[in-house]
Amino acid sequence: MTLAPQAICSTVSSAPYGVEMANGVWHTGYDIEINLSLPDLGHEDRPDLLREITASVADRDPQLLECLAHHHGRECLSESGGKSPWMFIRRGRVGGRRPLVASHLPITHKATPVESAQHKATKERIVETASRCGLDAEAEVSTANRRTVSDALVAGPGGIRIGWEIQYHHISPSSVHRRSVNAVEHEITPLWVAKDRTAALIDRAPWARVDDMPWKDITDGKEMVIRGGYRYLQVWKCVPSSDRHCSLSDGAGHCGGIHADWFLPALCQPEKNPVHIEDLVLSSATGESVPVYVPNRGSGRAGRHMWVSADDCELWRELVGEKTPLPVAPEQEEDDQITFAEQEIDRACRAGEEGWFVSDARPIRDLGQPTGGYTLPRMPLQRSVKPTLITSVERAAASAALGCPPWELGLCAGCGQLMRRHGRHAAMYCAVCRAELNGR
Repeated sequence: MTLAPQAICSTVSSAPYGVEMANGVWHTGYDIEINLSLPDLGHEDRPDLLREITASVADRDPQLLECLAHHHGRECLSESGGKSPWMFIRRGRVGGRRPLVASHLPITHKATPVESAQHKATKERIVETASRCGLDAEAEVSTANRRTVSDALVAGPGGIRIGWEIQYHHISPSSVHRRSVNAVEHEITPLWVAKDRTAALIDRAPWARVDDMPWKDITDGKEMVIRGGYRYLQVWKCVPSSDRHCSLSDGAGHCGGIHADWFLPALCQPEKNPVHIEDLVLSSATGESVPVYVPNRGSGRAGRHMWVSADDCELWRELVGEKTPLPVAPEQEEDDQITFAEQEIDRACRAGEEGWFVSDARPIRDLGQPTGGYTLPRMPLQRSVKPTLITSVERAAASAALGCPPWELGLCAGCGQLMRRHGRHAAMYCAVCRAELNGR
């Protein structure tokens, strides 16, 4: 029976670790056979073997790993097709599982002419923008150890260096982490640019997402809006008169506390102006915009990287009590944990079939949802005998929530909560107490 092409793809992608993918490779340095489906790779005496074989090809001998069929003298489909019998190791994706897979060099995805043109146009636009703003900028700059090359390196007046990485095709999470760490070690802040909401680099390093635009539009200066990766801090008091719902009760009630969340510009109240790539080129180099990592306070992914204004960053740190730089993301997230199926090794050459099993759609990583989810408890009520002590954190939060300077704050004559008691729009009672008094 002959299956239709659609049926073939369905069978391959739904099969549990079938023979469609190469789960074995030959190590030319140790002269050993490696079974990628075993936790110890079949060599418990070599605890560093996994780290060695998953190292970047740029950091090792390209001929370190060999196709098993080629090694045993059988036909290597890759070599017979005019390509390489040498291999590299990557994480696959099969129905939520992440097995190790051996694939033939060169890498499975090569930038298309369209992607290459977009990449070049974006790089040139960043450099030209920086130069026009009086910043030092240069394309294709490598670090001192030559392990990372920034597509565009922009230097600000205060010594800040931003390494722009335009990544319009797929890249592995481990490569993003390795290159970002290397940049930071050389005092360069990485800034990754993606055009796809499923890009693996999202939330694994400081990033920004732009539209998928023709290279000619990029070159001609068409508006390039930052669609994801830049957020604003919103702080509000959780009372019935608030325009936002309670983040603790999902809108079922009002807790009386002060909520803080990070929102995309279009979801802010009032709505913020969109951030363009030219804005980020300038503000990131001058320190007016800074990268932060906000850990997830619930379940799910570890947290989110984002670019924010320096003022918002300072207020956030005061609210959550962070006086030191926010933590960096972990090297390996839950959805990148390697899965070992413990199968027999497959010694056939699978060149040409290696991409079939990854037909599972990559999950959308840029969801645009509010993030942060921090809540300050209800502020203490006023006591006639012992005056209330208002902390600097409470005062900063109330100032942001009410949109007034700190010196206009005071306590409601009814409930004792902080409110706008002084200045042009002052009142003696808060909106809730006024509503109660007027309803009597």
